[in-house]
Amino acid sequence: MMNPSKTHFLLVERILRYIQGTMEYGITFSPGDMHLHAYSDADWAGDPSTRRSTTGFVVFIGSNPVSWQSKKQGSVSRSSTEAEYRALANTAVDIAWVQQVLADLHEYLPEPPLLFCDNLSALALSSNPVQHSRIKHLDIDFHFIRE
Repeated sequence: MMNPSKTHFLLVERILRYIQGTMEYGITFSPGDMHLHAYSDADWAGDPSTRRSTTGFVVFIGSNPVSWQSKKQGSVSRSSTEAEYRALANTAVDIAWVQQVLADLHEYLPEPPLLFCDNLSALALSSNPVQHSRIKHLDIDFHFIRE
């Protein structure tokens, strides 16, 4: 920011052209059930310079997206399972936050939230306590997702 170059200016122009072309897009909200569910994903070692993974998730109430995030993970994951598992933990934190906001508004969910993940190893790891001994470095995330 202290020394902008022509490349930076061209990138800003590109972003502004994109925004100008998508002004009619938006997120619509429709009435419906109060079922809370979320989708979680991660790319393993997606950043070529740091080899950190990127977590992405979106949380829905019914068919309406209410929270989403795409963020680089804080540390390097040693496997795709570990990257996906960390993404599950971040998504679970956000689900808990949405539940707390709903409770503060005196809106209670009729059923527990669902968390979807596309990595079978991460799903097996989060549902099977026997596997827990193999990933002691993810101990806190494990217990959080299990709760």
